[in-house]
Amino acid sequence: MLSKASNLDFETKHLSTKYDIIAPDKSEIRLLLTIKGGSMVHCTLPPHKTSLAVCHKTVEEVWYSIEGHGEVWRKQGTREEIVEVMSGVCITIPTGTHFQFRNTGNEPLRFVIATTPPWPGDHEAVRVQNHWK
Repeated sequence: MLSKASNLDFETKHLSTKYDIIAPDKSEIRLLLTIKGGSMVHCTLPPHKTSLAVCHKTVEEVWYSIEGHGEVWRKQGTREEIVEVMSGVCITIPTGTHFQFRNTGNEPLRFVIATTPPWPGDHEAVRVQNHWK
């Protein structure tokens, strides 16, 4: 469960060496911190792996790539694109967007992900048809 800090609390957390949970898309999630308006996690996809495709019912996200190389597929209605990601690339996942990502490199693909409002639980992610097998 993500922590629920009030606006008057200070929190500090160091990144765990082991993942806390496996996300509905099958990526490895290390929980960071949560505030009233949002939450943040560290996400890892091992080399040559592909996530499952999902969409979010109520949250939106900003992903900042910090390590590795890969691709992210995003689809909203008839708009569809694949973007190459590597350290320094930042993307958005608006609410209702179908998305899937894959690691095309030999190193882990890692993101820091900010979610608004805070992640409500696994029921938030709905499986959709995979773009990649």
